[in-house]
Amino acid sequence: MTFDRTPKIAPSILSADFANFGAEIEAVEAQGADWIHVDVMDGHFVPNISFGPTTCAAIRPHVKTIMDVHLMIAPVDPYIEDFAKAGADFITAHVEASPHIHRTLQAIRANGVKAGVALNPGTPASAVQDVLDLVDMVCVMTVNPGFGGQKFIDMTNKIKELRSMIGDRPIHIEVDGGVAPDTAKSVVEAGADVLVAGSAVFKGGSVSNPEPYGTNIKAIRSAIA
Repeated sequence: MTFDRTPKIAPSILSADFANFGAEIEAVEAQGADWIHVDVMDGHFVPNISFGPTTCAAIRPHVKTIMDVHLMIAPVDPYIEDFAKAGADFITAHVEASPHIHRTLQAIRANGVKAGVALNPGTPASAVQDVLDLVDMVCVMTVNPGFGGQKFIDMTNKIKELRSMIGDRPIHIEVDGGVAPDTAKSVVEAGADVLVAGSAVFKGGSVSNPEPYGTNIKAIRSAIA
């Protein structure tokens, strides 16, 4: 996995057809997705339940790009090994999901997976300043985590602050929540390079009619070109 800051679009399968994950992933990758984003929710850390390591293991053979697993769960540490074994390329944990985020990031890396740390809208950039040398990605939440299809919260100042803090380290800045053609440009200009988009990618399409996925991805790319 060679590091580069070219903007990448990571459709969230939370907006896909749950009964058809494998085919949905193959369809959206064929239509131009760069990564596949997997939102894991536990009904405890966030007010929703999605899926766990067994689902990740089941979809892994269908993911030809990068499987980006976002853990919105607490406690997070007991499950890191399971998600690593399920084939995650990235595992992202929230600052608040662990009493010792430094240890959590160490554990992710010890399992041979790239480590991400997520910042909720109310969490300052400074919360990750002392762990930047342990992370491969910082995920900036532009909605409060827990549901797809929410309204975008402007976090461009936080993204700019992170971009400055990161300097020349090979660390991605991911933006997750409400990303669409009308919001993508501002976050990329601020310094983000991985855009998670759920409904903005999957709307209007299906496995039997995947072309809208490509049209939606192109619309986001055009906005940030």
